[in-house]
Amino acid sequence: MDMGRSVLYIAASLDGYIARKDGSVDWLDDVHGDGTDNGYLAFYETVDSLLMGRGTYEKVLELTDDFPYSGKKCVVLSHTMKGKTEQVVFTDEPLPAILAKMDGTVWVVGGGQVVKECLAHNLLDEVYIAVIPKVLGGGIPLFPPGSEAAFTLVDVEKIGDIVSIHYKRKD
Repeated sequence: MDMGRSVLYIAASLDGYIARKDGSVDWLDDVHGDGTDNGYLAFYETVDSLLMGRGTYEKVLELTDDFPYSGKKCVVLSHTMKGKTEQVVFTDEPLPAILAKMDGTVWVVGGGQVVKECLAHNLLDEVYIAVIPKVLGGGIPLFPPGSEAAFTLVDVEKIGDIVSIHYKRKD
């Protein structure tokens, strides 16, 4: 079985943070994009499954009444949560082993430690970053200290005040 294509699709502040220190993403609420979903649905339709850390999973549950990724396979990395629910499989397997079992396009939803581990194992094929024109001055970094990788620019798109940058892994 061929390993799927793993894609990071994420918003980051101008100074490189994906959330405040407490995990809050309230700074995304009043961003001026294209007046619609800024390309999210078009991206989401290309996704076959999702991979996220436990912290990101818990934040998603806080932000919404209904799990927004129903209908897609969702794997949550956790050392404390086990088993599965109707929507999610929890696992503490090593990241390379998990991704090797996932077909199609895998959206690496976050958070920072999952991204760092993907980079450490050279497992991020593509990166889409929506740069939000706000400076947070601190928080959860998009790429935690120790992250390292090289990418090639594919495309840049202006979406209102947002700049969407698309990169592919340099092989």
